[in-house]
Amino acid sequence: MEKQLGTVAYWIGVISAVLAVITRLLAVLGHFALPAATAGRNPISYRSFLDGAMLFFVMAIASSVAMWVKQQKS
Repeated sequence: MEKQLGTVAYWIGVISAVLAVITRLLAVLGHFALPAATAGRNPISYRSFLDGAMLFFVMAIASSVAMWVKQQKS
């Protein structure tokens, strides 16, 4: 279970990081303006994807540590 969770979290983190880089580049070039793309009152920006990437990478690391601890106990 931990291995599957770690794998899925890792790849979602990679996708989020790539989207963060792409949206940041588009923002720098002035092409990323989506006034309709809002989450409540906060607009969606590269920072949203960056925060998501960090969350999923931490989740992948935590599941890897959980697997390691489980292996050390047995």
